[in-house]
Amino acid sequence: MGMNVATMPGSGEAETLMDVNTTPLIDVMLVLLVMLILTIPTQLHSISLDIGLGGKSQPKPVIHTVAIDFDGTVYWDDQPLANRAAVDAKMQEVGALAEANQPEVHIKPNKLVDYSAFAAVMASAQRNSVKKLGVAGNEQFSS
Repeated sequence: MGMNVATMPGSGEAETLMDVNTTPLIDVMLVLLVMLILTIPTQLHSISLDIGLGGKSQPKPVIHTVAIDFDGTVYWDDQPLANRAAVDAKMQEVGALAEANQPEVHIKPNKLVDYSAFAAVMASAQRNSVKKLGVAGNEQFSS
């Protein structure tokens, strides 16, 4: 609070005037208003998702797991593949099917594998039109 000393007209005695300094209050209110303006649109932002109807149950998709070991050995559903041509042949089988009928292919690279081995499997999937492709096992890279 501030105190102002002023003299009253006609009197020789000084009188104390007490006024509340509202500048800090206005500053705080403006900061809160700006925070409110910035945060409310993000809270109200929504994305419309079509999650389907609960009554229909879809069959579980067929999933093929392609594991890449630390030395670059590729395993298709726990069966080792001899070379890159065998990987291409398996990816070609999956890619030859219609997109709706394609099984999912999950690639699980080892943490220590060279990137070129992983990239070769991904390139093979792309060349052979494999549409349902995912990378699994990313939790091993978090630490």
